[in-house]
Amino acid sequence: MMKIQLDQIGKRFNTEWIFRNVSSVFEENTASAILGRNGSGKSTLLQVVAGNLHPTQGKVTYTQGGKDIPGDEIFRHLTMVAPYLELIEDFTLQEMLEFHFSFKRHLRGHNMSSVTDLLEFPSMKHKQIRQFSSGMKQRVKLVVAILSDVPLLLLDEPTMNLDKAGIEWYLRLIDKFAGNRTVIVCSNLHQTESAFTTSTLQIEDFKQGEN
Repeated sequence: MMKIQLDQIGKRFNTEWIFRNVSSVFEENTASAILGRNGSGKSTLLQVVAGNLHPTQGKVTYTQGGKDIPGDEIFRHLTMVAPYLELIEDFTLQEMLEFHFSFKRHLRGHNMSSVTDLLEFPSMKHKQIRQFSSGMKQRVKLVVAILSDVPLLLLDEPTMNLDKAGIEWYLRLIDKFAGNRTVIVCSNLHQTESAFTTSTLQIEDFKQGEN
């Protein structure tokens, strides 16, 4: 379980502030949504939470089991799904899964076969990722993230490229496997992809400030 505290976080690119003075707590074993229009800064905030970007101001604190985790170690404790994170298209599906789970172990009670079965396209096991549709690629991203045994799950627009059946599949996956973890979802479709969350942060409440 993971607790994340944001203390007066701000991010600036050149002279433009994307957001400022964001203070919030993502509690252990909860699901939260960062909401906002496209381009409002929610993905940037999620990247700060993930440790991929350093805040221009403020501090992010990570706590697990009552112990602080250094920011440069947080990548070991999370998985992330985002439009800008690509799969290795030269890999087959089996190779992609084996590669990912060589770094992050899968949830207890699962193995490569059961993870593959969850994707619901068994005939593609030995096909290269480049042959997959955009929706199939999104399913692969989601299943490797959600089935990884880590305390922090970060989802940026998780239903991108999914049709109605794919969205229902994603919500079943979340309901069945995302419990007992801290989940943060970036979304502008709150009634669908993040409807299961119990708290929200409206990124547009933290307007760009002056230089």
